[in-house]
Amino acid sequence: MVIATRTASDPVETRFVRKPGPGRPATAREGNAMKTISRMFRTATEGFAALMMAAIFCTFILQIVVRYAVGSSWFTATFGGVIDASYFGWTVEFILVLWLWTIFWGNAFVVRDRDHVTFDMIYNIVGRKTRTVLAIVGALIIVAALWSSIGPTYDRMKLLRLKSSATLPVKMLPIYSIYFVFLGAVGLRYLWRAWDCMRHSADRELHVLPFEETIHEGKEK
Repeated sequence: MVIATRTASDPVETRFVRKPGPGRPATAREGNAMKTISRMFRTATEGFAALMMAAIFCTFILQIVVRYAVGSSWFTATFGGVIDASYFGWTVEFILVLWLWTIFWGNAFVVRDRDHVTFDMIYNIVGRKTRTVLAIVGALIIVAALWSSIGPTYDRMKLLRLKSSATLPVKMLPIYSIYFVFLGAVGLRYLWRAWDCMRHSADRELHVLPFEETIHEGKEK
């Protein structure tokens, strides 16, 4: 509901005050709930990525200890063959697997759109309507490219169900399954971006720095 009021200092000026309707409190609560869920999900995904990075670091330290301490002649002469350094060959492949998962997991859930390198010279100089069309078309192209590659990629990787890891007790397909998570998650993110641009338009480019916003606002006017 919109009501008009006049100020005492300027009787000619008219101000419009938006009065909350009956449905607004519920909408605000739903918006806050979605923000809370999104923040919790982002925190969980960032925490999982951090755990993988920590596991990579700890495994790397273990490799150093095994190579320069356990594998040394002093350790062998002092403790004998209590620890066999050859048993730690799995650490190399374990680090490679964790690094693979960290990259695709991070790009799927942690890295934001503004963190990517983009070529947006044309995108930034056009008006809001053209920018919205470019954002929607670009997002839909990314969704189509990623999701259309899921089937052919799986057909190529089906043989990995039978192949086992060289040093880890797991098949190869679960190791590379993170790539399908990446394809699905990034596709959903850009599908949501297209839908959000249809609803609210691409009114501001994420890569524009704060001091550049006034320049772009002046061009749009």
